[in-house]
Amino acid sequence: MRSGGGGGGTSRTLAAAPSCNLSSAKGDIKHVIYLQFDNTHFRRDNANVPSDLEQMPHLLNFIRGNGTLMTNDHTVLISHTATGILTSLTGVYPDRMGQPISNSYRYFTTSGASRTGVSFAYWTAPLFDPAGPPFPPAAQTDLTPEMINEKGKIAPAPWVPYTRAGCDVGSVATANTILENTAIDIPTVFGAGSPEAAEVSSNPAQAFADFVGLGVHCAQGSSLCAAANHGRPDLLPDEPGGYSGFNGLFGAKYVNPMIKPSGPMTDLNGNTIQDATGHVGFPGFDGMEATVTLSWIAQMQEAGIPVTYGYISDAHDGHGTSGNIHFAYGPGEPGYVQQLKDYDLAFEKFFNRLAADGINKSNTLFVVTVDEGDHFAGDQPTPAGCDGLIVPCNYNRVGEINGDLRRMIRTQFNDTTNFSVHSDDAPNVYINGNPSQTDPATRTLEREMGQLSWLNPYTNATENNIMVALADKTEMKTLHMVTADPFRTPTFTPFADPDWFFFATGGANCATPAACAFIPARTSQSFAWNHGDIQDEIASTWVGMVGPGVRNVGDYTGWTDHTDVRPTMMTLLGLKDDYETDGRAVVEPLYDWAVPQTLRAHRETLLRLGAVYKQLTASFGTFAMDTLVASTKALASGSPADDSKYTSIEKQISDLTDARNALMAAIRTGLNKAQFAGQALNEQQAKNWITQAQDLIDQASALAASS
Repeated sequence: MRSGGGGGGTSRTLAAAPSCNLSSAKGDIKHVIYLQFDNTHFRRDNANVPSDLEQMPHLLNFIRGNGTLMTNDHTVLISHTATGILTSLTGVYPDRMGQPISNSYRYFTTSGASRTGVSFAYWTAPLFDPAGPPFPPAAQTDLTPEMINEKGKIAPAPWVPYTRAGCDVGSVATANTILENTAIDIPTVFGAGSPEAAEVSSNPAQAFADFVGLGVHCAQGSSLCAAANHGRPDLLPDEPGGYSGFNGLFGAKYVNPMIKPSGPMTDLNGNTIQDATGHVGFPGFDGMEATVTLSWIAQMQEAGIPVTYGYISDAHDGHGTSGNIHFAYGPGEPGYVQQLKDYDLAFEKFFNRLAADGINKSNTLFVVTVDEGDHFAGDQPTPAGCDGLIVPCNYNRVGEINGDLRRMIRTQFNDTTNFSVHSDDAPNVYINGNPSQTDPATRTLEREMGQLSWLNPYTNATENNIMVALADKTEMKTLHMVTADPFRTPTFTPFADPDWFFFATGGANCATPAACAFIPARTSQSFAWNHGDIQDEIASTWVGMVGPGVRNVGDYTGWTDHTDVRPTMMTLLGLKDDYETDGRAVVEPLYDWAVPQTLRAHRETLLRLGAVYKQLTASFGTFAMDTLVASTKALASGSPADDSKYTSIEKQISDLTDARNALMAAIRTGLNKAQFAGQALNEQQAKNWITQAQDLIDQASALAASS
């Protein structure tokens, strides 16, 4: 351990876990560093402006020069922060971990009304309804687990394989593995009558800085999380195989003194980490710039915590001081370019600091990824051809088109159906009363959404077919958007032109088009980077891996998605989850010696199976995108007098999805056994699965073409 300059500091080697037994093939992986970016792009958003990663050469060159950058990765639906991060952390699609709609969602009450739920809450919390205090609020009718799996239980937690192997796991602002709020999470972890709860009442801002955003999940016997250090029982009541005798440490108030007893915790530039109003501790999630997150990660590693996960906020928005503003930049604007330069400098310091600690590619698995891509909503930049680096880019208008969907529907179609939406460019619709998907009110509203047109304030022309795709409950099941909690399932989901962002009020008809669809003035609270939708720039993501067992491929262009991150990591580490992951271990960029013999047997067949499995199962795979085309045509079709086309297509989608799910389960079990249980695939069975999967994909394609 060392006394670091800048953001470093004296740390002590803790008598933490007796031993951390990561079981990589040669036993050379001793550390894991997982970095989760928010909305940071490998692809260029403007052809002339270098991408986010291109403007962070210390990170990009580290990955390309030492490992593999998977450049054809994909997120899941809907494509938002919580959903994307939690899918990568767990390796399962959202229907198996409870958060297909984020970062907030709605849920139906028993009376048929809908209320707001929030996706960010601690792993074991009940559904987070923010309308308290108290928490849960008295009017909350759905108390199912926030992280609900397909069995209606709390989803298995991603830190468990590490702690069972004797490793402490540090988490820096990583979704739902730490306290996300001081509302439902404080009573969940500390108890309603705890001193921490009392601090929330007496000094709420300091309590947020003290208890939110930082944590350590400890192995059994680790002194770090002892009760004397304010450790709390790390309770996972539904964990397969049981989980008892483990403690956790929650919040900067308790973590920082253990990893940096000389205090205070500083960023890589030596600045005390605090929020916008001077509360020392966690600065808020928008305050998690690279210099902050990377400093905490390095400090944890230096303090003897060998496995660390960290979240880094986006660079395309100006966050001011610890997130006190949210100013959307356009590609190549000076503020955006400067933030990426600052991020790049932070990575240079981070890698140099780790190297001085002896933490490097020879003994550490580095994984760096992003939740989803974005679509930029704004005018073309001036001057034409600006690159942001030599010639700064300027923009006249920057911002999403804000549309009041309920008033727009009322104005265009004279339909006064009472509905709410999850505000988004994929505005999930919740019709009051929770009618069935074949109810006349549902079908009428779906047809109207399919025909919606309005004056586009960017083009000053009427835009037809603003909703580019439509999914009801049948298709949402195909897209992995239906969980074990039926009250969270929307009535249907329209996917819009990504320049638009929809909300819904109960106002009257729109007096003018601009009264209900407008580009907000550019202020310190502005938004221009849209996601949640299905467009390629939103769906496309990336994953970087460096470390023992990872070949120096540079760029790997094979098709992957977020569910593949987890099984690939577990394969390299010689660990296993206590559930089946939906993804596959991406073995192509790994050395043969780094993976089990069962993943080397019948290699060509295994790779063919993996490729077709992704196109069959992934949210953005061929099967799902083709059934979405058919669903869109079905929902827009028909009339109250004749809905036969809708009925026919819906039955075909339902039948195909049932067949897909059955085949997916069989292949998933086969892959998991090969990856983690030492059971090689039966080659003939694998070839049969390939044939069956391709047949279902072909049927979905034919349905899309004929609908």
